[in-house]
Amino acid sequence: MSRSDDLARIADALAAAAEALERFTPGEVEAELKDGGDPLTAADTAVNEVLAEALRGGDEGWLSEETTDAGDRLDRRRVWVVDPIDGTREFIDGIPEWCVSVGLVEDGVPVAGGVLSPPNGHLIIGSDETGVVCNGTPANTTPTTDLRGALVLASRSEVKRGEWERFFSTPIAVRNMGSVAYKLSLVGAGLADATWTLVPKNEWDVAGGAALVRAGGGRVFGTDGADVVFNRADPLMDGFIAVAPGLSDQVMDLLEISPRP
Repeated sequence: MSRSDDLARIADALAAAAEALERFTPGEVEAELKDGGDPLTAADTAVNEVLAEALRGGDEGWLSEETTDAGDRLDRRRVWVVDPIDGTREFIDGIPEWCVSVGLVEDGVPVAGGVLSPPNGHLIIGSDETGVVCNGTPANTTPTTDLRGALVLASRSEVKRGEWERFFSTPIAVRNMGSVAYKLSLVGAGLADATWTLVPKNEWDVAGGAALVRAGGGRVFGTDGADVVFNRADPLMDGFIAVAPGLSDQVMDLLEISPRP
């Protein structure tokens, strides 16, 4: 299967997700709490169903926030890693910082992805072979090589908890935002310079956006300095850093991370 075929499947899946979302109004949806305390809406479930139908192949694995993980994905070379609605809390509150995220992982590497953010009018799709396209226009990570004034997207909840206090006295420009996947996609499309989270996140939060950062020429690495690896037995990651290529070393210095191959 060619990468063009993969991207076509992603585009079709996101179009189906957009159609499924039309019957829901952000800010006016009911939610229940899952066992772990995270919210769940009928929109999450509906989008999960259409993504599964559009993406899943017989020889491919599947990992979704809204599907019980059967574990058979670990025996698959190609795995779809999706979050039907990344930023469900924002979706429930009517805050326009949520998206649908789709990632394709091959041998642990995020090779293709797509992020649809209906409230912001962004459809960002890309792969390691084709680059990134934002709303039909080719895009790349930013060419900046100076950390001073670089736009870094921060987790709204992490800022609220005080976890970004140490960065406010540095030369970066910080913008608070919900949805991990959406922040990553903006870095991949060159609409921000970097984003990171130094607390655990699940693979489905990260895979689609990480594929876009890589497709746009950027780098995504873990808190240990090594490139991130997906489709692990435990999908909970320690954290990640995503940067435009010209800022990688400076961000590592800022975060006091030792480089790894």
